[in-house]
Amino acid sequence: MVPDLERITALNHLLGDPQRAYPSIHLTGTNGKGSTARMIASLCAAAGLVAGTYTSPHLQTVRERLTIAGQPISARRFAEVHDEVAALADLLDEQARARDGETADRVTYFELLTAMAGWWFAEAPVDVGIFEVGMGGRWDATNLVRGEVAVLTPIDVDHRELGSTPVDIAGEKVGIIKPDAQVVTAAQQFEVDVVIDAAVAEQGATRWVAGRDHTVVGRAVAVGGQSLTLRVGEREVGDILLPLFGAHQADNAALALAAFAAFTGEAFGHMDDEVLRHGLEAVNVPGRLEIVHRDPTVLLDGAHNPHGALAAARAVGETFAFGELVLVAGCMADKDVVAILSAFQAAASHVIVTRAPSPRAASLEQMRAAAFEVWGDTGVVVEAATDVATALTLATAVAGAGDGVLVFGSLHLVGAARDRYLPVSDQVEDEVVLTPDDEPDEDDDPLLDWPQ
Repeated sequence: MVPDLERITALNHLLGDPQRAYPSIHLTGTNGKGSTARMIASLCAAAGLVAGTYTSPHLQTVRERLTIAGQPISARRFAEVHDEVAALADLLDEQARARDGETADRVTYFELLTAMAGWWFAEAPVDVGIFEVGMGGRWDATNLVRGEVAVLTPIDVDHRELGSTPVDIAGEKVGIIKPDAQVVTAAQQFEVDVVIDAAVAEQGATRWVAGRDHTVVGRAVAVGGQSLTLRVGEREVGDILLPLFGAHQADNAALALAAFAAFTGEAFGHMDDEVLRHGLEAVNVPGRLEIVHRDPTVLLDGAHNPHGALAAARAVGETFAFGELVLVAGCMADKDVVAILSAFQAAASHVIVTRAPSPRAASLEQMRAAAFEVWGDTGVVVEAATDVATALTLATAVAGAGDGVLVFGSLHLVGAARDRYLPVSDQVEDEVVLTPDDEPDEDDDPLLDWPQ
């Protein structure tokens, strides 16, 4: 399937282009998009703005992807919205088959979900839509939103379909920048900055640069997260207790605050510091160094590429004083598994590899071989478990008092672990079962498997 916006454009047109009924903040990048989107939504809520947030992928239920005011769409409403939008998608598919035959491209799973989000938000209605791209930017189905504010988190190589260098990747991601937009960017590599600056100039946009226009002034580890002082422009806001761990989440918080300032404009200067503190202190980001169990402490982190794994490793090292760290790891087959595991080479005391519950997961043999390449000569015990439940049982049995267990390497793996410790209470009510068959082979794209 050739990337294009033809199908989502036609589908949105049949719906009346609902995604243009409200202003929007559009996020792209390699890591940190979901966390930053949730922080922006939480800031909006604290300021009295109703935000519809569309993120991907999900951990446990597809309904996580569509939220209004922080609450996911209900199973009943999801079914209703799906049926309405899918009927129009079926009509477009029939027209495509009549025109191009049985090999015609159909409306994809992600395009359908994106149209559903845009329509549900307009119907609510919301004051602002916050849209995270699925993959790339320029040809992503979310790229029909108004995009008054574009947010670019750190850009690096991950999806090889988009290119083999950071410059290639950046060339796709800057495609979300709209004319006259406010463009809020994280710290980037020099060559990526060049690409962003060119796109900003071409669109007559305004760039907010990390370090110059927004930054983390100070941070310290605190109980339950970290204490931050952030600066946006000339304004500093201190004594923020961010309930997330790691320097990367502090950077995401500064980026989110700047995006919120860019969106609210002059009103930002009149908001009380307490409103901004409350917004960031209320944020909830499942599966990002999330504590789901005590005695032993079990952490879940969705790191699934080398730079994400390094950020998680640094955060664990500075935040938790574990006696021993037991890893439960399972990655996707097309990822650099050795590099991902290597982030914890010095920190791990015991490693249990498993196969993530996905057809695209690395085999147990691939995971075991990668683990032995990383820890084979270190004396660290490497075990293999056939499934997530067995891996968790082994890990918690090995971990003693004061030890920690970290589950990481794939969002599929994290979702399965979360099902064990924090099951979705109303999953039985979700009667919508869709089976996508048009998905690219990526773990962090918008196309995770539908829930059971």
